[in-house]
Amino acid sequence: MLNNVRLLLLGLWLGAAIFFSGAVAPSAFKVLRAFNLPNATEIAGTIVSRTLVIVNTSGFIISLLLLSSAFVLRKLWTRSSFIFQVSLLSLVAAATGIGEWIIAAQMRVLRAGFSGPIDQAPATDAGRIAFDALHGYSVTALSVAMLAGLVAFFVMSKRVKMERE
Repeated sequence: MLNNVRLLLLGLWLGAAIFFSGAVAPSAFKVLRAFNLPNATEIAGTIVSRTLVIVNTSGFIISLLLLSSAFVLRKLWTRSSFIFQVSLLSLVAAATGIGEWIIAAQMRVLRAGFSGPIDQAPATDAGRIAFDALHGYSVTALSVAMLAGLVAFFVMSKRVKMERE
């Protein structure tokens, strides 16, 4: 039963992360830019940033809960499966934690330092270059977390299947 709850939590987070990455973020930019507002990108970025806080924080908390419960269920897995699962969940926790409290935090500081919308700053502006680089790191961190979470989901679901047989 506990492993089913673990799968549900991980599946919910993965669904939210995939929906955020594939629908929320691109839609916010596309819809707001369609109104030809001079600050459409800034508004969309604010919406996406606020939503990313939820995705990253929930990923961090859920991965810590799953790590804790893995130790409770340790006897259900072989040693190598247990270590693999713990490694994957640790990677989810690290990637979402770094994504939120290091990368996104630096992006918020940079954003606050701009006198106007970021996209109106010249492409050669040091702040904009740094922001764009951090954005790339943020995308990478969430992608790594999602990939590790997906693999962990299959590792955990394999054990559930074995329990039912």
